[in-house]
Amino acid sequence: MIIIGLTGRNAGGKTTAGQALAARGFQYLSLSDVIREEAKQRGLPDVRENLIALGNELRERHGPGALAELTVAKMQPDRNYAVDSIRHPAEVAALRKAGSFSLFHIFAPLEARFERALRRDRDGDARTLQDFIRQEEREFASSNAAAQQLLETERLANRVIENTGTLEEFAANLGAALKELEVSFARPSWDQYFMDIAKQVAARSNCMKRQVAAVIVADRRIISTGYNGTPRGVKNCNEGGCPRCNGFSESGRNLEECLCSHGEENAIVQASYHGIAIKDATLYTTYSPCLLCSKMIINAGIRRVVYNEAYPLNDTATRMLREAGVDLVRLKV
Repeated sequence: MIIIGLTGRNAGGKTTAGQALAARGFQYLSLSDVIREEAKQRGLPDVRENLIALGNELRERHGPGALAELTVAKMQPDRNYAVDSIRHPAEVAALRKAGSFSLFHIFAPLEARFERALRRDRDGDARTLQDFIRQEEREFASSNAAAQQLLETERLANRVIENTGTLEEFAANLGAALKELEVSFARPSWDQYFMDIAKQVAARSNCMKRQVAAVIVADRRIISTGYNGTPRGVKNCNEGGCPRCNGFSESGRNLEECLCSHGEENAIVQASYHGIAIKDATLYTTYSPCLLCSKMIINAGIRRVVYNEAYPLNDTATRMLREAGVDLVRLKV
């Protein structure tokens, strides 16, 4: 996820930059939206003075990075975002944690910004240059750690984007900055990737005791999956299909009465059912295999097993897998 943060002074062009980034596929959000929602709930007019006071109050009550944290909570990891109205270093820090983040300082001269503010004619905006200056100076810095700290925030910018000419020139400056982005993604390893998928598969399990799943992979391609539960055509465990599981029997006891097949077992059997070869494959499982599943893994020719949690009753299975030459790896996630 790429996040472009936008900071700068009143009427500098942050909204225009956000709209331009939205046209390039970014989702456009503003920290001010959090404040506007609060103002709406309180029945307060959406004017600059109210928004500043509410923003300071929310930062003081929930922490200086609260507006950014609430905005990050709305984000989805498969999208890129442009985030406007960043006015505190703690907001920058919160956004840096969320993805590959760059902060753009949108700069325009004082007189140009004042003229733009007059043209847009928003309620609460200053009508004289002197009032405009006094209004924005209150945003520059404060002894109150929760108040806006705009000057310090601007110093954290990775890029300064000048908005001193035409809209076309501004768009060109913005486009040039995008081309120079240094993007780094925290991509999962292949083991992490397939284990995450195994965990999602486990959500389909209908077992009352424990949700477990396995994914079989060859050449970095999933060839079979399985989760624990009663056999095909038998009432689901969570519907009463397995008396042992529904009675919450003590772990390790009365296993011969359990009607549920294990996730590894089902993944291997599914491959056989569909005529898929799994020799030399890797099996990812959310729990280390039991003795029965270990015997199936060995005889199926699976060469590597990656597991997350250690099943407490499988010391014999672990020794047997290693003796048979199966590479056994624990992946803690």
